[in-house]
Amino acid sequence: MDISEMLIYGIGLLAQLLFSARIVIQWVLSERAGRVLSPSSFWTTSLVASMLLMAYGALRNDMVIIGGQFISYFIYLRNIKLKGRWDDMSVPVRWVALLSPFMALGWLLWSDTYSFSYMMEHSKISGALIAWGGVGQLIFTLRFVYQWYYAEQMQESVIPIGFWSISLVGSLMIISYAMLRIDPVLFLGQIFGVVAYSRNFVLGLREQRSAPKPTTSS
Repeated sequence: MDISEMLIYGIGLLAQLLFSARIVIQWVLSERAGRVLSPSSFWTTSLVASMLLMAYGALRNDMVIIGGQFISYFIYLRNIKLKGRWDDMSVPVRWVALLSPFMALGWLLWSDTYSFSYMMEHSKISGALIAWGGVGQLIFTLRFVYQWYYAEQMQESVIPIGFWSISLVGSLMIISYAMLRIDPVLFLGQIFGVVAYSRNFVLGLREQRSAPKPTTSS
């Protein structure tokens, strides 16, 4: 493995480390509270990790990774806004956060080395494997679409129990994709997630069962 490959894997591993760190923080805080929480650090860490993972996907010529991050990135931004943290950021940081995914996409589409056409022509991944990984990433992304819809209904940044069940399905599909793709970065990131998603699902069920039942008037 040469220096450039080590750098690429380093970016990906750092992104996955941050994704894992957000889950650890959310998990620990939820365990202490005895219910599923949505801390601000979960969303700010997600944003930084997503930027790094999109860069990793571009350097790996992997549209599955890039596509999986693009939609969820803006949902992270929306939750930061709902948590009241957006206005605390400086104006330059906000502009960088807003423009980063568009700059990354533009670089992918028009770069001479890593253009979209180059990826398609030089991809070493079979069409069936791309489709499987794409579906896994779509399901993984839909968990944040579901969370976003739920949070908008509540006008509060919350994580519903359905988020964790969708996470489990998508994560298991991505793990199988990573094994066939021989991608240690994706594999390591998802293995830890499965444990945390399962535990949060259990906490969510417990919270639902202990919630007071609505009374009906006769």
